[in-house]
Order: sequence, then C-alpha cells, then structure tokens
Amino acid sequence: MNAARWVRVTATDSIPLLEGRVVILGGQELAIFNLGDRYLAVENRCPHQGGPLADGIVAGSAVVCPLHGWKVRLDTGGVERPGGSRACVRTYGTRVEGDTVLVQLPAAADTPGDGTGRAA
Repeated sequence: MNAARWVRVTATDSIPLLEGRVVILGGQELAIFNLGDRYLAVENRCPHQGGPLADGIVAGSAVVCPLHGWKVRLDTGGVERPGGSRACVRTYGTRVEGDTVLVQLPAAADTPGDGTGRAA
C-alpha cells in the first residue's frame, strides 16, 4: 500500500499573513493560506460556482469566496455560509520545515518533474 507523500511547495515568506496563494501540484490547483500560526491548503475551487478561493478574504479559519460570498472553512473544507449547505472542498495536510511549506498529497497523485510544486 502506497502512503501519502509530502511535497515541498514554497517558502513561508512567499505567502503573506492572512492571504492565499495558488500552487499547481499533480495537475491540481490548490490554495495555500497563511493564518499566522499555521498554513492550510484546500482545492482552489469554491463548491458554489468554482470561484478562486486563493483570491478570497481570510476570516479566522475560513475564506470568503470573492465571487458570491460563500464562506469555506480552511481546516475542514466545509461550507459555513450559506448555512445548511452540505458542499465542501478537499483539504490537504500541511507542515513547515525550516522556511518551506510542504503539502501532503495522496499516494495516487502524480506530481510531474522533480516533486516540487510550481507556484502559479
């Protein structure tokens, strides 16, 4: 059984506090956010109409989609607003080593090149 793997993505200082940045990994577009005490990663697509979550406004542990105001939790991927929505986005594990952010990808993900992410 293949285990998930960690991929080096970007320097910690390349993601300003309370902002998100887009990274392409394994053909998927992820949004990585700097919450000050931690970094969180989710798929960069609002479940409502595909808005770019990386461009949204961070509010606590959530981001507000810039297109229609949906509020998505960055730690769980669940939608807080509108209430009652069962939609969600995929979340990815993150960790910091030195001054580098790493993202955990499922074993089945195919990351091209040398295994490093390509910032968009």
